[in-house]
Amino acid sequence: MLPARSLAHAKINLFLHITARRDNGYHELDSLAVFTQTADLLTLEAPCPAEHGMSLAIDGPFGAGLEAGSDNLVLRAASALRLAASLSDTLPAWQMRLTKNLPVASGIGGGSADAAAALRLLAAAWQCEDVDLAPIAASLGADVPVCIAQKSRRMQGIGEILVAAPRLPRCAMVLVNPGVAVPTPAVFRAWKESGAAFRPSATLPAQWHDVAALAESLRSTSNDLQAPAIALFPVIGEVLSHLERSEECHFARMSGSGATCFGLYADLDAACRAAETLRAQGWWADAGWVQNTEDRR
Repeated sequence: MLPARSLAHAKINLFLHITARRDNGYHELDSLAVFTQTADLLTLEAPCPAEHGMSLAIDGPFGAGLEAGSDNLVLRAASALRLAASLSDTLPAWQMRLTKNLPVASGIGGGSADAAAALRLLAAAWQCEDVDLAPIAASLGADVPVCIAQKSRRMQGIGEILVAAPRLPRCAMVLVNPGVAVPTPAVFRAWKESGAAFRPSATLPAQWHDVAALAESLRSTSNDLQAPAIALFPVIGEVLSHLERSEECHFARMSGSGATCFGLYADLDAACRAAETLRAQGWWADAGWVQNTEDRR
């Protein structure tokens, strides 16, 4: 039944180790990715004749200024799926709408999650669910493969190697973004210029029984991009300080290449109170449960 919708949940890197650099210049990573309730929304509004082509309208609090042309990752995903599945040119195109609730260029995989949502929706609409979406996703970007299933995963290689994550405890999370768009290449360049060494892969348990245990384990890991991102955008450090001082916050860190930071809480009410306080700083903040825990709401 139309319209068909899919949530594109924010992807959070609980840690991110830069472990190696390939000959082609890509960096290999070791990271634990989780997903929160906070999400964009992609809708297939109506089919249209194939000759009209795919179209995308963008709205939402972070939709202003985003281009809806052929370079948009959602439309690129549609083209890649049609090509990979060898679909007939006569299949209908779709009018799509993206409601952008996640900050842009913020280290939480919003664009990648949107592309993955497009792959899921269009595979169903075009009745090609048997097509393996993983290689298509990998061709679109390093974060897109993990966003297909939107389940906690250990990410390795350049993001294309996904393995089971440790079992997570019931955990609430606050996301905070200070309103600065952080270009990922600039952060990697700053990391390289810092002379930092490659870091080994993390050693993780099979599961964490509570948030305190998760936080203690994460303290033995790093986000290797956090220090260079703070050097470029000091406000990220301010965000982290506010998170760390918030009541009942067990752990705070930057996600991905920034600027979004997260805090972990055992209690959702405490997370909501922290988010409200952080909004008073003029920053975007949202609270919710981490997905794929025993409390999947």
